[in-house]
Amino acid sequence: MAAYAVVNVEITDPAGFAEYRKSVPATIAAFGGRFLARGCATEVLEGEWIPKRLVILEFPDAATIKAWYHSVEYQQLLELRKRTAISDFVIVAGV
Repeated sequence: MAAYAVVNVEITDPAGFAEYRKSVPATIAAFGGRFLARGCATEVLEGEWIPKRLVILEFPDAATIKAWYHSVEYQQLLELRKRTAISDFVIVAGV
């Protein structure tokens, strides 16, 4: 069953984050993932949460998301993301 990574990103270092943004797609594709939304416009209809930069990724399943997240290739980029942005990252199971 498909699973989704939902990430809210507040970029604190745009120049540094540009390197992350350029490098991360290949790691996602290598694990069968794809972008469903990447920094697109959002509109709040209820509540007070205002996403900064919302990214939604689809993977074959939650185990694959975890394998990608913990992979050597992504761990190097994760350190770059943590230096250049503040993020919330959750996995959502598909139906």
